[in-house]
Amino acid sequence: MKFIKNTVKSEEKDDLSLVVAYQKSGDLEVLGELYNKYMHLVYGVCFSYFKDEEQSKDAVMQIFEELIKKLRIHQVQNFKSWLHVLTRNHCLMALRKSSKNLTVPLEDNFVENDDFVHLAIDDTKETQLTLMEKCMESLSEEQRKSVDLFYLQEKCYKEVADITGYDMLKVKSYIQNGKRNLKICIEKNSGQ
Repeated sequence: MKFIKNTVKSEEKDDLSLVVAYQKSGDLEVLGELYNKYMHLVYGVCFSYFKDEEQSKDAVMQIFEELIKKLRIHQVQNFKSWLHVLTRNHCLMALRKSSKNLTVPLEDNFVENDDFVHLAIDDTKETQLTLMEKCMESLSEEQRKSVDLFYLQEKCYKEVADITGYDMLKVKSYIQNGKRNLKICIEKNSGQ
């Protein structure tokens, strides 16, 4: 069985020597040689996320550009795995960014409406926001901080716990109870 080589270990060593060589020299040819070995895998991951050839090809080039900077500052032991994570994160960020920029087509006569309905909508929204602010003040300090960070500043539970210093279970409780109390307050005061 000596004729069977363990190519995975030698591949990792070869990758590691190319990583070290690039980190020392900054030579893009070295990085290109390393990246070229895995470009087809990067494309495959991108295509599985984007389902679009051109967008996936663009992502492959953008990831190479990211590598130029990131590989110089990160300690990488297993390049293939690290590159896979970098690729996945790039795709997820691109998808998240594109989902925020979705456009909704408007009817041609939408703005040219005879009635000034949009003023009434703005007025209603303003009233609701004022009521919500008033009800936020009625919450306990813990609930108010937690609800504000979670819903208005879009922080996750862990970030809320880190910022406030509250225990994770307490944060979840404050958010849940704060949301319920806020809803009750808004419903009670919106009839006035």
